[in-house]
Amino acid sequence: MVGITSYGAYIPRYRIDRGRIYKAMGWLNPATYMPGEKAVANFDEDSVSMGVAAGIDCLTGVDRKEIDALFFATTTSPYKERQSAGIIATAFDLRPDIRTADFTDSVKTGTTALLSACDAVKAGSAKNVIVCAADCRIGKAGSSQEEIFGDGAASIMIGDSEVIASIEGSYSVSYDFMDHWRADGEIFDHQWEDRFIRDIGYSSFIIEAISGLAKKCKLDVKDIAKVAYPCLYAGDHGSIGKKLGLAPAQVQDPMLNNVGYTGTSNPLMLLVGALEDAKAGDNIVVVSFGNGSDALLFKVTDEIERVKGNRRGIKKHLAAKRELTSYEKMISFRNIIPVEKGIRGDIIAATALSELWRSRRQILGLCGSKCKVCGTPQYPAQKVCVKPDCGAVDQMEDYPFADKRGRLFTYTGDMLAFSMNPPAIYGIVNFEGGGRYWFDMTDVDQESVKVDMPVEMSFRKKYIDEKSGIHGYFWKAIPVID
Repeated sequence: MVGITSYGAYIPRYRIDRGRIYKAMGWLNPATYMPGEKAVANFDEDSVSMGVAAGIDCLTGVDRKEIDALFFATTTSPYKERQSAGIIATAFDLRPDIRTADFTDSVKTGTTALLSACDAVKAGSAKNVIVCAADCRIGKAGSSQEEIFGDGAASIMIGDSEVIASIEGSYSVSYDFMDHWRADGEIFDHQWEDRFIRDIGYSSFIIEAISGLAKKCKLDVKDIAKVAYPCLYAGDHGSIGKKLGLAPAQVQDPMLNNVGYTGTSNPLMLLVGALEDAKAGDNIVVVSFGNGSDALLFKVTDEIERVKGNRRGIKKHLAAKRELTSYEKMISFRNIIPVEKGIRGDIIAATALSELWRSRRQILGLCGSKCKVCGTPQYPAQKVCVKPDCGAVDQMEDYPFADKRGRLFTYTGDMLAFSMNPPAIYGIVNFEGGGRYWFDMTDVDQESVKVDMPVEMSFRKKYIDEKSGIHGYFWKAIPVID
């Protein structure tokens, strides 16, 4: 049996009320107003970092040595020529003899990567494949995209044992349909006329894909527990369900009002949401949209109880929100407006790529060492044990810190160092089980930081060297999400 063996998701903590966006830019086009709020990635987050966060959620309780392939889907990769899947695999500290691949250029590629993972496991070329999908799309100021686009990520593990939802079939349609597009080198999304997108795109392709899947799998609409499909337009989302004969309870919440449309990750995030409430025997259909549509049918097994409640998924991330009260902060986080960084902020040392290669497990994977003699964990990895009464030489084993929690020993709020969200906060973290290191802190304000507060590690952008085109990543400390 081939299917889903684990799942995970990530939604940034920041949410902004769309009313704030409308008050700032609604004068350009009063028709853009939308209710609700949307998720906004922090200044140090992007599609890669969010993909890592969702993947870590998915990997809870999973032996990472058993992963044979990693596929990453996004339309907002930080690089034109550097594989994002390779960065994510290093952050997960996966084996080097795995297959990695990026799926890009269409918001449909999240499900395309998922289908490719299923095909790989069915063919026997891999036993366990983790799929991550994330997007951080930017709309022009005053556009409807600025209000509707949200940031988020999802991750699905495909395998052939302990399957929580088996893949029962799929159906795809492919069309060169230009509803949204970005040419090479462009930042902002372009969109064609709304009515054309609704009538020819969503209302046609999604229905065609679901109808084709139902016919292929001999599936009656009444036998489906949940159908998860995207749509930029709330009214049309409901109309699609009615045309298919679906009851409101059968349609998965598209999260337009509390997260927004998250591009490649959207169908997978909706799938995670459906799995969180699923029970054995449920049929779940997940559908994508973008240059056509993919429709996949999953049947939930008894193994679903093994995973339920052990992932943060959608629900816990929705509950862990913090309000972003400044439209100006949102657009500065996206580097849409130039910001005065001062001399300290403008000076970025060149990245030593040879050292980054040699220390990739330490920097991207946060892998340190543990003394075999006294059992003391230490970061960075050492040759000589740092414990004064030990001092053992060359008696170290690998020790990962990325999945360890800790407590803040001491901290500083620095108004002199440049930060896109001042003050810059950093401190010493004492890890549970041993080990100590200093980290930048993020997703916090100075008033909420306290000595001895519980923290965990989060993979984030450390800097962007615009001159060399290098995005530097490292781990930061964030408050624990319960």
